[in-house]
Formats: sequence, C-alpha cells, structure tokens
Amino acid sequence: MDERLPDASEATCQRRARTLCESHYAESVRIDIVTIFPEFFSVLDVSLLGTARKSGLIDVAVHDLRDFTHDRHRTVDDTPSGGGAGMVMRPEPWGDALDAILTEQSTVIFPTPAGSLFVQKQARELAGREHLIFCCGRYEGIDQRVIDYTRTRAAEVLELSIGDYVLNGGEVAVVAVIEAVGRLIPGVVGNPDSLVEESHEDGLLEYPSYTKPAEWRGLETPAVLLGGNHAAIAAWRREQQLERTRRVRPELLGEG
Repeated sequence: MDERLPDASEATCQRRARTLCESHYAESVRIDIVTIFPEFFSVLDVSLLGTARKSGLIDVAVHDLRDFTHDRHRTVDDTPSGGGAGMVMRPEPWGDALDAILTEQSTVIFPTPAGSLFVQKQARELAGREHLIFCCGRYEGIDQRVIDYTRTRAAEVLELSIGDYVLNGGEVAVVAVIEAVGRLIPGVVGNPDSLVEESHEDGLLEYPSYTKPAEWRGLETPAVLLGGNHAAIAAWRREQQLERTRRVRPELLGEG
C-alpha cells in the first residue's frame, strides 16, 4: 500500500461524509446563466438537479443575451479587432446583462479552453457560494474587456476549462460544472456517503462497481465482495483504486 495516501476504511468514509454535510455550504444556491441558446438548459429540469430546483435547493434563471441588445437584428457579435477569422461577442450586451444580475457577492464564471482546469476541489468550493453567474461565450469568445470589467464588480471571477479541447460554445461546459457543483449541495444527493467514495474525492480514481447477479455472461463478481467481510472489502477497494489510478492517471500519484 502507498504510505503517502490515507487509509480509506468504512469509518474513514463515514467521517468524510459527515465533513461534507457539516461544511459551510449555502442553504440554497442562486445560479444565473447568460447565453444565446437558453433552450439548451432544459436539461437542468431532469434528474437530481431538476428535483433540487423544484425543492428550492437550487434556484436557476436562464437569460437570453439577445434580450440585452438594442438593434433590430439583436446583434451580439462583430469582427475581431486586428483582423482574423471568426467573430467576437460584443461587450455592450454582456455589460447590460451582467449589470442586471451582478452583485458584490457574485462569483462569475467564464468557461473557456484558455482557462484553468476545473477540478473536484473547485466544485466543492463553488458549492459553498450563494450566487453563481455563468457566461456562455460563442464564436471566438467574449471581448476581454467584459471579463476585466467584471473583475471590478464581482466578488470573484473565474475562467475555467473542463478539458484540453474546444467546444462550439460554453453551454456544454456550464452544464458540466453545474452538475459537478450542484450534486455537492446538501440534500441534492440523498446519501452523502456516496459523495466520498467517488473518483477524485481522495485524490484517487474510484474502484470498479458490481451488482447482482453474481455471474453474468461468464463474468463473475469478485468473491471478496460477496463474503461479507467489510474490512476485506475496504482493503480490496483501496487496492483497486490504487491500481486503476496508477494505470489510468499515474500523475495523480506523482508517478506520471
């Protein structure tokens, strides 16, 4: 066993679950999303996040950026200064949109492939914020002055990337971040124990999972999981975490 990593016994998992529940999370989280495709976020009405919205744990408002334009074509973009391919989102509608929803307590998030990598630790931190604003860029991005100006008004401004690849816009990234953050808000996921035995919660990837039947198409559930010895099961799961992490993400162990 790697001595640099703590033992993940059943008691340890229970302590971590209590820690998550006792953390300084807001009782409810307000989320504002600014986008030119508001219909994209109907996905937030389903599953656990949909239930959390109905129960008041999460309050989500989606704003159409084009509602903050002032020309009959509802223009939100223009050619890039200095030339180049594509279009850049104009600052005026973004400024008006943020003026309408921004407070001094807001954390404003701009998803961008040029941002810092969004990780589980940050999801836990954002779950404690009372007001999150997500700004969905399109085309070649949002005029940099919008981000610079927002830094003078908001409590916190983050430029986040969900991976080293490029999407057509920020909407997919925003859904991913909201899913990661929302499920950590107490009450959204029914069993808090399930939140502490996941990939990245203790610096490792999650162990493989099995259910009934014990044998399926010639493949068997590992015998240790059927024996009822909880200490042996915990040890096996820890071993599997280490093996999977070394194989798939060795850099998490400092071995990459």
